[in-house]
Amino acid sequence: MKVILQLIVASVLCGAVPTMALASVSPTSKWVPLSEAKSSRAILYDVPISNNGARVRLIVYKKELTSQDVAIVYPTEIGGLGSEEYLKINPQGKMPAMVCQDTGLNLAESDTIARYVMSKHANAGPSFQPENPKSNLISRLHDIYLTTIQGCLYKAEGPFGIYGTRKEAVKEFSRQLNVIEDQIDEQNDGIYLCGAEVSLADATLFPTCVSVSYIMPKFDVNPPLPPKMTRWFNTVRAQDPAFTKVYDEMMEWLAGWEESGRWDNILGAGWRDEEPETLFDKIISGDIPAAVVKETDHVLAFKDINPAAPAHVLVIPKDRNALTRLSKATNEHADILGKIMVVAAEISRDKELGFGDGARMVINDGPDGGQEVMHLHVHVLGGRAMQWPPG
Repeated sequence: MKVILQLIVASVLCGAVPTMALASVSPTSKWVPLSEAKSSRAILYDVPISNNGARVRLIVYKKELTSQDVAIVYPTEIGGLGSEEYLKINPQGKMPAMVCQDTGLNLAESDTIARYVMSKHANAGPSFQPENPKSNLISRLHDIYLTTIQGCLYKAEGPFGIYGTRKEAVKEFSRQLNVIEDQIDEQNDGIYLCGAEVSLADATLFPTCVSVSYIMPKFDVNPPLPPKMTRWFNTVRAQDPAFTKVYDEMMEWLAGWEESGRWDNILGAGWRDEEPETLFDKIISGDIPAAVVKETDHVLAFKDINPAAPAHVLVIPKDRNALTRLSKATNEHADILGKIMVVAAEISRDKELGFGDGARMVINDGPDGGQEVMHLHVHVLGGRAMQWPPG
């Protein structure tokens, strides 16, 4: 029976889940009410879509641990991720989190929880620690370079790690998948990343691949996974029931996100720049010459061919990215808008360009604002005293 997921759109891979979702748990899942978890040795607070929590669940499933060993409970049972009770367990307010009821220990961070479960239940099922250093290496690469920017795939707005735009973060995410791809050796004797024995690398990478395989094509990244990773992902999903279980859990939630229109207003996915190219695109490409006075990786500044002042420079983003006019700006554009204004300020101080003590910065917006080119641009005017009102 399909889960009714419209109610849980507000959740994110590392975020909150509404209370009403508790009544919509798939019959294949292991989630239990908190009242039934009181006698368990450990409680894992998690939701199905959490790729970080899913690594722990994979280990629990592969080791065939019971709810007496590890009970999986929704965070909403204790008030949600921002509740006082949850923050006592994980001060970061993220998933997963674990309460070790037999020792009184609270654990945060998926890698820490995973290693605790592996150690605590070392005699149950696979160890997840084969004699292969790549298990830990792949897990570490994943946690440092993928987890930190994965929000670019599904969050309504940034920040996305150190990257100023979603587009840059998606590009870097794809590059880091290929870094991990280089660590995958297909010449092994089993279906897992490190051979015949399942490893922590498998548990760590697989849930992220579930999300990536579904979401990346929305950003025109096809194929979403590199070739060796794709073959491994499809193989373990088909041949290992624990991996199939996690896949099904996550896909039900992804389908719910789709139904609710989660990506409709995300730039690069549901929302795209479909406006025609302009004169500025030809200047950026070099097809039309311009008197360029400054260029960075993101911004281009050049002299206006019809100057309205002794010094008149236009400053534009090199990647329009749906920023046809200022009134189209959203939080997606905060970084580039800042970069544009910094360049405009530098231009206004340039005496060699004819600027004196100050300048006028003008952004015309739309027809009523006198905008002629549908590509956001800042006019930096100077070299004489300006009058007010401008007209």
